[in-house]
This record gives sequence, C-alpha cells and structure tokens, in this order.
Amino acid sequence: MTAPTHHVVAIGNAIVDILAKTDDAFIAEQGMTKGSMQLIFSPEEADALYAKMGPGREVSGGSAANTVAGIAALGGKCGFIGQVADDQLGQVFAHDIRAGGITFTTEVREGDPTTARCLIFVTPDGQRTMNTFLGASQFLPAAALDLDLIRDAAILYLEGYLWDPEEPRAAMRQAIDVARGAGRKVAFTLSDIFCISRHGDDFRALMADGLIDILFANENELLALCQTDDFEAAVADASAKVPVLVVTRSEHGAIAVCGGERVACPAEPIDAVVDTTGAGDLFAAGFLHGQAVGRSVADSLRMGAICAAEVISHYGARPEADLKALVAAKLG
Repeated sequence: MTAPTHHVVAIGNAIVDILAKTDDAFIAEQGMTKGSMQLIFSPEEADALYAKMGPGREVSGGSAANTVAGIAALGGKCGFIGQVADDQLGQVFAHDIRAGGITFTTEVREGDPTTARCLIFVTPDGQRTMNTFLGASQFLPAAALDLDLIRDAAILYLEGYLWDPEEPRAAMRQAIDVARGAGRKVAFTLSDIFCISRHGDDFRALMADGLIDILFANENELLALCQTDDFEAAVADASAKVPVLVVTRSEHGAIAVCGGERVACPAEPIDAVVDTTGAGDLFAAGFLHGQAVGRSVADSLRMGAICAAEVISHYGARPEADLKALVAAKLG
C-alpha cells in the first residue's frame, strides 16, 4: 500500500448556500421545522421561496464540501467529488472550492437541472433552517468518480445527505469498495434525522458489514439510528459496530468512543452564537484532520470543537478565521 498524498477526499452534494436573516414567525408561516433541513423538489418551488427571502449572500456549501474546506484551512490536503451543472452557480462552486486549494476534478453536467442551492434562514438565536434544491448534485454518476483520487486519500468521507438519490448512492457504494480495496479508512456522517428515517436500514447495514471506520452523528441522530430514547444505550450499541464513534452534543460538547475507550470534550466557549450553519461539518473537519495527521482522539475532538466554535461565530458554513493558527494557539 502506497502512502496517501491526500489526507481526506469527500463525496457530497455540491451546493451553493444562500443565507438570509429571518424570525421565528416566518419559519412557522412557511411550515418549516426550525433547525432542520427539508428538500425542495422543483426549481419553481425553490424560486418561489427565494423570492420571499430577505437580503442574502451566496457562499459555496454542501456538508462534505464544508468539511474539506475546513480541513484545507487547517493545512490538510483534500479532494472533493460532487456534481454541478454548467451554469453560474456551478462556476461559483467550482471556483470557491479550488480557490481553497482543494482538488476538484468532477466534470460539469450539461442541461437541466441547475446546480444545487440551499436556502438558509437564520433566526436570531443562530439556528439555521435549510431548504435544499438538490438539482444537479443528485445526478452524480459512478462514472464521475476520480478513482485514483479516492485511492490516494487516507480517509474517504461520505455525507448521508447524498444517500437519497439512487445514482450517487451507487457511486458512494463503489467509492467505499475502492477505498477499502486500497487499504484506506471510510468515514460517514449521518447528516440529518430525516436521512435516517429514509435510509436508516442502509446505514445500519453499512455498520454491520464493517464498511464504516469513523461514524459522525449528533445526539438526536444517534438516537434515531439506534432506535432508542436512551443516549447511553445508543452509544453502547453504535460504538460496538464501528471502530470510532463521534457524537456531538451542541453546547454539551462531544464524545468519541475508540476501541472501547470513551473520551469527552467540552464545547469551546464563544461570545455569541451567530449562525449554526456548518457546525457539524467543521467539527468533522477538525476531528478528521487530527486523525489524518496522527493526533490522539482527545486532541482530534478538541480540534473539532475549536473549528465548530469558529464557524458558529459568524454567518456561513466556511471558516473565516485562520483555523490553523487557532488550533496551534490552543493545542500547539
């Protein structure tokens, strides 16, 4: 097995986020579930909701793409595989991710639908409510996979959000086979409770088959995955099926269970929560980078907490401060 030249390569939805402030009343009027992600199934519906947004700003997003952007900001070498269309938003996404030093070789998709977009409404408490039109991102074919890039990364990172459509699901299954065939690790994030409600059986099967080395979940996702209301029972259940389990618990910090050893980390203190968009994504960035460069589980958790705290202190899901310097100042 050759030494990898990339720390992490991720496969996920290639999405441009559009963020705008709103209030709780608007969330209720639109029938949204505050703090969750719901899918928009037509460009017309996406356009209608966009017309109701206040002043917003565009920034490249997508869960796994946010994670590799964070790893790159930490000094890691990353790649991303995701589908965009041949349109303006597709150009925005490709430019932003390459400008971050991330390897991105996926060819654009001609014709409809358009590049994916996520309309994010941020309430005064910093909670984000996401409405996602997956567009071209849900048509990532196995043929678009950069197999050499996958073989060349220490860790393959997959997002649960992309498990919905059949075509990218098949691509990710192939990517898992390629990564494991090359002796690499596979990390998976559950992404959202709604993903688990639709694909929980698939996710549990991946774990049972020994195909996931690192599993990321927040507390509610873990409970849904393990079909219990007992957090400790869920931790025991999941940690017995994956080599590394990482669970984030918002202001209560995070835990990781590795080889039967449990490590806890408090949340990093910040002055104010501005926008929780990308908190889990950047936590994963810190943890994965720590693991890829040989840090301990405890240090990796702390790196995740530092990265998550930075991203929730401002609008948007991509880091704005120097993450590498922040980690160095706090951990050395």
